[in-house]
Amino acid sequence: MNKRQALQKIAGGAFSVWALGQLAACSQDELAFTAINITGASYGKDFALTDHNGQPRTLADFSGKIVMVFFGYTQCPDVCPTSMTEMVAIKQQLGPDGDKLQGLFVTVDPERDRPDVLKAYMAAFDPGFLALYTTPDKLAALAKDFKVYYKKVPGATPTSYTVDHTAGSYVYDTQGKLRLFTRYGTPPEKTAADIRLLLKSAP
Repeated sequence: MNKRQALQKIAGGAFSVWALGQLAACSQDELAFTAINITGASYGKDFALTDHNGQPRTLADFSGKIVMVFFGYTQCPDVCPTSMTEMVAIKQQLGPDGDKLQGLFVTVDPERDRPDVLKAYMAAFDPGFLALYTTPDKLAALAKDFKVYYKKVPGATPTSYTVDHTAGSYVYDTQGKLRLFTRYGTPPEKTAADIRLLLKSAP
């Protein structure tokens, strides 16, 4: 698969998420979200991962917070650092409610992204954000459950490969329910506004 085909596949996956979101939204009271409303989606309901401090994590650990999940890898040259920088900006946009946002970075490159690497990577953005990982075989099952695409692209040496992957983030409400898919490049202030709506409508 060449790079163009890979990007087309990523885009196709994003469209599938959008289509499912449209169906889910039909049975919900729609809020004016900028992101794709996937309320009621039957996928991505939970995970069992390990954070960069070695602590097992599930969605229940972040009950009461808005959780934003991004799949990427630390050696990503552009999309990943940009997405994490935007996540920091979203937290800043929320002002006093910034502490109600939990950023999570799930690596699609567990072979190179060891815990110490992930910890240093998170520290470069926000020490309150967590990087999560699992084994390569479990990652494949997780990605399938979350409808996330990733694929190694060989480099000049066995360890210099890159990874094509879905660009965008999932957003869970304070009850741990999957609500939104934010597209890569969405202005932070728009995503912050979506999160305010979720906070406002929280039980």
